[in-house]
Amino acid sequence: MEIRCVYTEGNQNVIQEAVDRLPSAGGTVIVPRGEWKSGAIHLKSNVKLYLEEGCVIHFSSCMEDYLPPVFTRWEGVECYNYSPLIYAADCENVTICGTGVLDGAGSAWWHWKKLQQNAADRLIRAESQGIVVEERVFATREDALRPSFIQFINCKHVTLEDFTIEDGPQWTIHPVYCEDVVVRGVTVNTKGPNTDGCNPDSCRKVLIEDCTFDTGDDCIAINSGMNEDGWRVGRPCEQIEVKNCRFIGRHAAVAIGSGMSGGICDIRIHDCVVRGTERGIRIKSMRGRGGYVKRINVERMQMDEIEKEAIEVSMNYGSSTAVPVSQKAPEFSEIRFAHIRGNHAAVGVSLCGLPESPLRKLTLEDVVIDAEDPLREEYVEKQNTFSRGSCAYERLTFRRFGANLRKVDTHKHEEEESTSADTLQRDFQLRGRSLLRGNEEGRMEDGFGVAGLNTGRY
Repeated sequence: MEIRCVYTEGNQNVIQEAVDRLPSAGGTVIVPRGEWKSGAIHLKSNVKLYLEEGCVIHFSSCMEDYLPPVFTRWEGVECYNYSPLIYAADCENVTICGTGVLDGAGSAWWHWKKLQQNAADRLIRAESQGIVVEERVFATREDALRPSFIQFINCKHVTLEDFTIEDGPQWTIHPVYCEDVVVRGVTVNTKGPNTDGCNPDSCRKVLIEDCTFDTGDDCIAINSGMNEDGWRVGRPCEQIEVKNCRFIGRHAAVAIGSGMSGGICDIRIHDCVVRGTERGIRIKSMRGRGGYVKRINVERMQMDEIEKEAIEVSMNYGSSTAVPVSQKAPEFSEIRFAHIRGNHAAVGVSLCGLPESPLRKLTLEDVVIDAEDPLREEYVEKQNTFSRGSCAYERLTFRRFGANLRKVDTHKHEEEESTSADTLQRDFQLRGRSLLRGNEEGRMEDGFGVAGLNTGRY
């Protein structure tokens, strides 16, 4: 069944009313070209929301339009809060597609960052004190936690495809406890505080491909719950693939953690382009958070104009050094970076474990980064020893590792020599087109041969 929305002056519930008219078997709600207003939209199983070309949905900035509160996970902790702008719970076969635009009226929400601090503190206290989720109720002007833009919770077979998102309240695409999620060809432009692009949260089997992220925080952040709540729920984020994406966000292109108390594993990130972010790939945690990060594979990446670390793997995130040593130390292992290129980074690679939980089974293979500070390292366990000064490594493999090629002598070791950038063009092919090309000085430049991502921004 198809229902085509019909504009009604002053009625911002037109889209929701169309969803509600669909039979239990589901169907398609078509939003035609034009300007539309809407409050919260709650989707159902077997429903497709189709956004026609030229369609723009402007979401309300009125807090009361996102009541009553719904079950959600807010920054790694379960509670009842204002409804996300688009929401689905316990559903199957849910789709949002088409080339239209979703406008979240972000600037009307962003000042909440100051308003919500007391509420956020109260939520953390409730978590640490073991207060049951049903009693963690927010969604008042006094307890104003900004909601996610799109959140599916406890859903299966979710597809988000081809549309554009502008200026959401906080996290933009936020699947929680979901399985079989595809985010394809989506463009996210949002510049407010904490406006991550896509946050798979304790999800399984997620594909993010051919997307563009220009965000006010991390472009993609992979999480599995925070501290006590993460341990209680105990659902890892696993089998996540990110490919052929372009990242321009304020903080990291892809962050793994710091909310990882439920565990994160089997992540593959490849064939992506990063430009002008604070960090490239960031894997982070801290003392007391527990959980694990393992079997992470990052390969064929171009990362340029990185303000801080191109690659960072750290267990010293935030206030870690102030937290006492405990059995809740995170564990990082089986992490591989291969065929990575970067120009103009402050730091090439930064590695930091903990004395009680060093980094294990970490591989850097064919990494060439032009950086002011090529390599920082602390608490990396040693086995197949590769020494630099007073530092030694266990289960850490360097192959053709080159950093700061133009400014310092490239690091070499016995097994394999570093390779200059102008010999490595063959390693970078995306869909039959070269991602990289060498200029006359042998410096790598990006050809941006990722299909569907030619935005002209570069």
